[in-house]
Order: sequence, then C-alpha cells, then structure tokens
Amino acid sequence: MRVLIEPSVSSVAARAASLVDALVRAKPACVIGVAAGATPLAMYALLTEPGRSLDFSRITVFGLDEYLGLDATHPGSCAATLRNHFLDKAGIAPSQTHLLDGKAQGDLAAYCAAHEDRISRAGGLDLQILGLGVNGHIGFNEPGCGLASRTRLVGLRRSTRSTNAPIFAPDPVPEAALTMGIGTISSARRILLLATGPAKADAVTKMIEGPVSALVPATALQLHPDAVVVLDEAAAAGLRLAQDYRDEARIVLERGGLGAL
Repeated sequence: MRVLIEPSVSSVAARAASLVDALVRAKPACVIGVAAGATPLAMYALLTEPGRSLDFSRITVFGLDEYLGLDATHPGSCAATLRNHFLDKAGIAPSQTHLLDGKAQGDLAAYCAAHEDRISRAGGLDLQILGLGVNGHIGFNEPGCGLASRTRLVGLRRSTRSTNAPIFAPDPVPEAALTMGIGTISSARRILLLATGPAKADAVTKMIEGPVSALVPATALQLHPDAVVVLDEAAAAGLRLAQDYRDEARIVLERGGLGAL
C-alpha cells in the first residue's frame, strides 16, 4: 500500500486526479470502477474541467454501489451523483457505463452476478476509485463482511445510515444496497482510495496500520499489490508512521513510480 499525505483537501483531489489522468492518457480504453461518495467529487471536478482536455470517449466505467430501492434519478442515488459530477461532464456514452440499478427486481443474486460478468468481459478493472466510511467500509462492504465477497445485496449498518442521513433528510436512509464485494474491488489492477478530514482519521489508522480484519473491511487493501491511498493531514493525524510514508512517497514520486499502469 502506497500512502500519500497531502497538505489539504484540494491537493488530495489534485494528486488523485493526476493519477487518473495518467492512466487515461496511457490507456485511452481503460476500465474504471467509480465511487459516488462525497470525497471523490472534487477529483471528478478537476478531471472534467475544460482546460484539462482529457478524452474519456473510449473508457468503460462500472458503478461501485447503489442504494436498493432508489431510482437513478433520485438525488440521493449513487447513479445521480456520478452522472451529475462525472459521467455527463466527461461525455462517457451510456453504452460504456454500467451502474448498479437500485430498482433491480427479481433474482438479485443473478443480477449481481451479471455485473461481475460484465466486468470480466470488459477485461477487468484497471482502476477502482474508493472513498472510506467512518466505520472502515469501502463500497458498501460493512464491518463483518467477507473479505473475498463479490457483488451482492447487503444491509447497511446504523453508523453508515447515520452518516448519510443528511443526504436523505427528512426521508429515512435506505437500509439495503447493492455493492461490489471486497473480492471484486481487490481484483482491480490498481486501487485509488481518497480520505479527508478528521472524521476519517480513526478509520484511516486502522486501515493502514491495524491488523487485517473483516471488522474493518478497508484493511483488505493491505494485501493488494498496487493500492494507493491519498490523505490530507487531518485524515492522516493518527498514523504512527506518517513521516515514513511521506519520505517513501517523496522517493517514489521523484522516480516516477506512481505513473500510469
């Protein structure tokens, strides 16, 4: 796991955007898993700003998760967030966009297996973008989940619903979701996780320096061969080895070691 500690929220977005930019320029037909949490939104804004002139016309995207029961037009849905903040601005064609459907009906296990199959037929994920939940979840893989899990239906923990309540107020937060599993996420060739703010500091410390545990699903990233974690100073505040991560990142970045896949 590579840990990059940036001085501010804006520099986290800039660093993350530079890594995605490098991938798209090196591999224009890349396959990217996209997350709809609040943290990646600033990165998406930088990637789609007019002055960047980045061509997304050949990429394929897969949605990480979605609240069960929400239509894609619901303002709290992951689909609406991704379309409004990234997909529409990037001009990614609907034929190259594969988001999980919160209104999926019938055999949900078969529906989730089909999402896995589409990822496989696309050649696998070159990059999976992630945020981090305050309880250590990635996607909607909540504490206690299987670390080899695949795309499936899950129940949302009270801590997650409480955190996300302002998005849905005055309505209740959905109790269930569809999500790529830890095993699905881990199959990506590179993982890029962003975390900012003091509320994420405890989860960040456990993710990076704690034992691998299903109680903190993000710790599974410790086992990934190319996971990059980009933090601001507030999110990194609890790391015992913070200066070591800064030193290592400087050495690696000076030598171009975090370029395109």
